[in-house]
Amino acid sequence: MKHRLDYAQAAPVGYKALGAVHSYIHGCGLEKELIDLVYLRVSQLNGCAYCLDSHSRDLLKQGVSLEKIMLLAAWREGLPLFSPRERAALAWAEVVTPVAQTQVPDADYAEVAAVFSEKEIADLTLAISLMNALNRVAISFRKVPAAIKAHLENQGHE
Repeated sequence: MKHRLDYAQAAPVGYKALGAVHSYIHGCGLEKELIDLVYLRVSQLNGCAYCLDSHSRDLLKQGVSLEKIMLLAAWREGLPLFSPRERAALAWAEVVTPVAQTQVPDADYAEVAAVFSEKEIADLTLAISLMNALNRVAISFRKVPAAIKAHLENQGHE
């Protein structure tokens, strides 16, 4: 994987705008672990290696169990590990991320609305949208995950 360009340097104002949304999300009142689980799930759905690496590390630093992180892609089968709010947020992320295919049905909205307030749904949807945007940027420009950088350094490359 060869990094194509540094988007933060190429478009600093746009990058700063995404950073402002990120700061808002982390101060909006939603639980940090919930936000990072959603970020990781969205990144799994989009296949973003950089974000998979980054958000897995963030969750580990917060003390989230490795088992919970490993079972995130199959969270419906690991229900005891995930709270009702986490389950609702993950289901919402899975229907909002492929929006062109799902059109986000009313039944899915009703499920998330049963667990979250209107403000929380708006904030959760902004978090999902932000991660989808960041995944597209990282994938498009081949942002190299920390795990790959460390591997290459250990192998004596770049």
